Amino acid sequence: MKGAEYIIDALVREGISHIFGYPGGAIMPVYDALVDSPIKHVLCRHEQGAALAADGYARTSGGPGVCLATSGPGATNLLTGLANAYMDSVPLIAITGQVASHLMGTDAFQEIDIFGMAMPVVKHSYVVTDVAELPHIMSNALHVATSGRPGPVLIDVPKDIQLAEFSPEPVAHKTDSLPLLEQDTLQQACQLLRQAKRPLLYIGGGVAIGKAEETLKALLEQWQVPAVSTLKAIGSVADYPRHLGMLGMHGLKAANYAIQNCDCLFAIGARFDDRATGKLEAFASEATILHLDIDEAEFSKLKNAHLTMRGEFNDALNRMAQSIEALEIDEWRLWCEQQQSEHAWNYDAPGEGIYAPAMLKRLTELTPSNGVIACDVGQHQMWVAQHCQFNAASRHLSSGGLGTMGYGLPAAIGAQFAEAETCVINVCGDGSFAMNLQELMTIKRYQLPVKILLIDNASLGMVRQWQQLFFQQRYSEIDLSDNPDFVAVAKAFELDAQRITQRKEVEEGLQWMLNSNKPCLLHVCISNQENVWPLVPPGASNSEMMEGATS
Repeated sequence: MKGAEYIIDALVREGISHIFGYPGGAIMPVYDALVDSPIKHVLCRHEQGAALAADGYARTSGGPGVCLATSGPGATNLLTGLANAYMDSVPLIAITGQVASHLMGTDAFQEIDIFGMAMPVVKHSYVVTDVAELPHIMSNALHVATSGRPGPVLIDVPKDIQLAEFSPEPVAHKTDSLPLLEQDTLQQACQLLRQAKRPLLYIGGGVAIGKAEETLKALLEQWQVPAVSTLKAIGSVADYPRHLGMLGMHGLKAANYAIQNCDCLFAIGARFDDRATGKLEAFASEATILHLDIDEAEFSKLKNAHLTMRGEFNDALNRMAQSIEALEIDEWRLWCEQQQSEHAWNYDAPGEGIYAPAMLKRLTELTPSNGVIACDVGQHQMWVAQHCQFNAASRHLSSGGLGTMGYGLPAAIGAQFAEAETCVINVCGDGSFAMNLQELMTIKRYQLPVKILLIDNASLGMVRQWQQLFFQQRYSEIDLSDNPDFVAVAKAFELDAQRITQRKEVEEGLQWMLNSNKPCLLHVCISNQENVWPLVPPGASNSEMMEGATS
């Protein structure tokens, strides 16, 4: 068979059912092989959209996403999507065409060293130099992308390799056994937790990646210990009453105060990212820190841990639950309950305008429990994190590490292909929506029932907020008051669309959107003076939160 045929055949054998991509000269042989394949190819309208759609597909399905592009600009357009997946540990396979082998290094038409360019933002990368290498490379790439701490893998395939014929040799399927937590380390951790008077669990996105959500919930229910989550961990411990919410720069006050007052912090699958920790020296400064992770590179990278624990999460948490039957921390539980009560959100904002936090809270009350919300980046992203409820981390798609504007719409497309019958909503801002607006054509082509909730404040809201607070209100390039008529734009792409501007219209507007079985957009106009609160200012500890009035 030809190299291109083998690539597609290998993906089929690995259970890949969807590829997101855009054709071009150097990848044509692979597109030719797709014609006779059972794989569904989704034509996105920009390679960045294809990579981000594959990312959304992977996060929702739990399996690897695959994207395809030609050489040169096709390949470089994938880079943002690869970086996004790398920062958030998403399994992704990117296959790029390359100019013929004898032209590599000659500045040929649409030649680019994508292998070198992608190196900082992929888990591993390959350039195929011999068609006989393909079986090993394809098997290895899928294994690397999905094993251990997942991530994106790039395979760059010259056009002559795609066309070359060969007789592939069978390749043994690789399996990994994840490391198990050493018993001595587990006993030390349990001893420190037993001694603690104010223990707190700090839950990171690794819990969902490690498929340990149910195990963690069982442990929390048994111990009844308070917990906080990172942005990527939202939904991991749904309905647990002692979950205090997201911590960090825009974290909830109860969560941030608990971090600052705990005496033992048990971090599970978390990176101690700057947006979560605030001023590092002040973060959990009175606490003994235990850190459980699969990737030892994260240990004491930013915050020194008193005890590092490398091991598979389900095994480690089950054994800890067996070792500690209960924790005697009644006073701490009561203190955290008081914080939750004292700092509960007031959704009764004054005025007749639409109050985004209240609207988003109502959105998840009306959305089916297995619904997916794919966020863009900005103020609306933080409001979703603060006020929406999810029953699993895979229901909340958000660009965490890279903060990629334009992520939400293609991610929602990927999620809808992963789960055709699921209610998928893209919550976006007017700035981020414009970043990948062309993917409305993808929604139209495949008649995907994606629901777009566009929160429009006619500005780059998060940048405007920072300019207001930290740059003496010297507003620079944040005015988007010349936005197009988004309802007319949506209708041009044959989406149903409505606009709401008043609070009294919210319920009917949300009901209309959620009850539609077709692609639709609800354009929500809000004040450009609304800010996201609370806010930990740069250089401050998480206990030093700024607050402002709502309007």
